[in-house]
Amino acid sequence: MRSEFSQPAPPLRIMVPTHPGADRMNTQAQQATSEQTFLTREIGLLLLLSLIWGSSFTLIKVAIPTIPPFTMVAARVTIAAILLILIASAQGHFLPRQRSVWAAFLVQGLLQSALPFTLISWGEMHIASGLAGVLNATPPMFVLAIAMFTGRGHRTISGQKIIGIGLGLAGVAMTMGIDALSGIGTAAPLAQAAVLGASLSYALAPIWGQRFSNLPAIVTAAGAMSCAAILMLPAAAALEQPWRLAPTAQAIAAVIALAVVCTALAMVIYFRLIHTLGPLGTTSGSYLRAGFAVALGIALLGERLTWSGLAGMALIVAGVVAVTAPSRKRNAGKPSI
Repeated sequence: MRSEFSQPAPPLRIMVPTHPGADRMNTQAQQATSEQTFLTREIGLLLLLSLIWGSSFTLIKVAIPTIPPFTMVAARVTIAAILLILIASAQGHFLPRQRSVWAAFLVQGLLQSALPFTLISWGEMHIASGLAGVLNATPPMFVLAIAMFTGRGHRTISGQKIIGIGLGLAGVAMTMGIDALSGIGTAAPLAQAAVLGASLSYALAPIWGQRFSNLPAIVTAAGAMSCAAILMLPAAAALEQPWRLAPTAQAIAAVIALAVVCTALAMVIYFRLIHTLGPLGTTSGSYLRAGFAVALGIALLGERLTWSGLAGMALIVAGVVAVTAPSRKRNAGKPSI
């Protein structure tokens, strides 16, 4: 016969009173940690993108003696477009069919790939790669100027971002050194203007690219790169007749690397960063791009690293962090520039 004492005793529960604001404080702390983790990941991707694009100056120098600019860019964007379409298809994505979207892709392909790639490639035929790197570090300046003159994002242009841009420019100048700027008087003026034109194109591209926020990054990259190929293939055939060229093996390898790594992979990262860091934050990677160009020159070409170079690298990193980090007072939602 079982008695009432044979039943197991219920577990002892101790109720601890909590302050009404404790849960809210914990939620805010979790949100702050999540935002910090997210920002760290995006800055890491910006570093990777800057390294990839910084190496493109070296690859262009390898290819340009035997592969002229239009042919180089046509091959680069065509290979990249094919890869991006295959990746998008493998992920279950389909390219849109609306004409209005493809018209927007055409503008994006021109601004982000066809025009600046060609201008930089042609410019490096006539000026030093170091000078090209300095001139091509200016897209954030153009983004800020566009925002200020057009009124786009005027509420989000904080003093912190302006200081960050100034630090980045100072870091580029210090990293490249005075010797890199001494060739301005003797270099071809049109080549300098071409590289600056590429920087302006790079500044306009992420502003235009914000309209694709409802599309996956891989779809936007594939569509824009396909349009760039449509633009460049006829131009290369008409102006340079690539079937008559005799490129070296090194040049061919450089173009393949430009297409696969510096274009296909880079564009996927690029369109993601437009959505997360905004145009100004994304173009701030141009500072790091110049810095990585110097680092690659030291590692691959035996150039000497000076104390001014180290200090310049530190300024570049500080500038990028200042530009990409959220201000204390910010508007809700996505960045507007």
